[in-house]
Amino acid sequence: MDMQPDFILLAFTLILALVQILWAGQARTAELGPKWNAGPRDGETPPPGVLAGRLRRAQDNLFETLPLFAAAVLLAAAADKSGPLTYWGAHLYFFGRVIYLPLYAMGVPYLRSVAWLASAAGLVMVIAALFV
Repeated sequence: MDMQPDFILLAFTLILALVQILWAGQARTAELGPKWNAGPRDGETPPPGVLAGRLRRAQDNLFETLPLFAAAVLLAAAADKSGPLTYWGAHLYFFGRVIYLPLYAMGVPYLRSVAWLASAAGLVMVIAALFV
């Protein structure tokens, strides 16, 4: 049985989430060293540097919408509402998130917001499919 395109994009979004966790963690370890990473991290930790901070904020941003996206894709499939809206919405969401990450990491304004808006529009499309 082949997976629906919406599920494939959800799976790739989960991989993207793992990449973001690892990339943000690697950037923080590069700042504070492997001893910090392996330690209990008790006490005050200095604020993150520019790259580590951006990667962490991008990760947090993804985690704000990922549960909504996952729930919408799963509900659409369960309600037999998958179709063009979920197909294109899932694509917009995923590729918007993929483009958003390096733009945020590099500190690119405006285009980053456009990528975020594209992903948000994709999320809205998947949710809208539940009601049509």
